[in-house]
Amino acid sequence: MICDRCGKESLASTGSWFTTEQICLSCSSAEKEHPDYEKARAAEAEAVRRGDYNFPGIGWTPLPRKERA
Repeated sequence: MICDRCGKESLASTGSWFTTEQICLSCSSAEKEHPDYEKARAAEAEAVRRGDYNFPGIGWTPLPRKERA
């Protein structure tokens, strides 16, 4: 599969917590380091509790390079 976010080919993918993209595990790891990660997960969980199974997410804003771990 081709990662919707970085465009690289990957053998494994997962759904983004921030968007509807299918992302590679490297991009998924970057999501986990984002300061809004828990906010994105909570928003998704709340949407599902409301019955919204097409929640678009809170949106992905990459961190500036200097803020990445």
